Amino acid sequence: MLPSFLLALREGLEAALIIGIVLGALRKMNRADLNLAVWIGAGSAVIISLLAAFMIYHMIMSLRAPVRKLNEIRAEFGFVQNVKNPVDERILTDSAYLSLMKEKAYYQSRVAMAATDSIYMTINLADSTVNLEISGVVVHTTDIKKQRISSILKRDEYAVLNMLSSPFVIERDYSTIKKEPLMIKMAPRDTSEYQPDIIPDTADFEPVNFILVMENGINIYVYQEEKLRFGDGFRRFVFDLRDRLHITAASLAGSVTFRVPEYRPYIRIRLARADAKRIYRALPYHGQVGLYR
Repeated sequence: MLPSFLLALREGLEAALIIGIVLGALRKMNRADLNLAVWIGAGSAVIISLLAAFMIYHMIMSLRAPVRKLNEIRAEFGFVQNVKNPVDERILTDSAYLSLMKEKAYYQSRVAMAATDSIYMTINLADSTVNLEISGVVVHTTDIKKQRISSILKRDEYAVLNMLSSPFVIERDYSTIKKEPLMIKMAPRDTSEYQPDIIPDTADFEPVNFILVMENGINIYVYQEEKLRFGDGFRRFVFDLRDRLHITAASLAGSVTFRVPEYRPYIRIRLARADAKRIYRALPYHGQVGLYR
């Protein structure tokens, strides 16, 4: 700390000395009219230096954010040694054990969600499928067209797999369509009891993209794969850009207050448009999601 301070002090004194020499030379040359240009240049250099220092600092803090998130996961879901019955910790790095644990975590999360008697979503990245389930019964399934996942969630590590054994709970969501509830209709006994739908489905003309923000700090991005109408690709770009700008602004705000910005692991998938709309509208507020990868 002290050497860095002394170095900055020395460079600052040298810069002040150079500015003084330039101003003195201009005075002897009777060109005092150029003093303003000298001060503008000096002020610009200070501002650029501060901005460069802030950007370097922000970049370093952003690189530390995923490491901090992983350490938080390890602290909360990491292996705890049983003093009475100690376990050889080398088994935690065994590929066969981790494979079995991955299966166990997925089934544990499904069992926990099935007990809620509510509709929930399971994402199977290994099979590239997304399912809607109720009480353990699959009521709708669709194929994942494209997928991308955060490097933290790819880790075959005890803490990460242990985290996946608990369902993800939706904290909030953002979407390009309204979350209109599913309509449950009873079949009429005759034509006199028939009633047409009152609410028109405006989502037939809108692209379907949504973000599920989980309570455990994970974001799930779902985008429609097709470009059915002119501008669908651009709207998806704008929707994604708005989220990235929001994350960047929050990250910069954290750096200004000298805090490591929050890092949210992500899952990005693309689905057929009709399936994405069904899934978004079927999931309840504060619904649950299970993940297998």
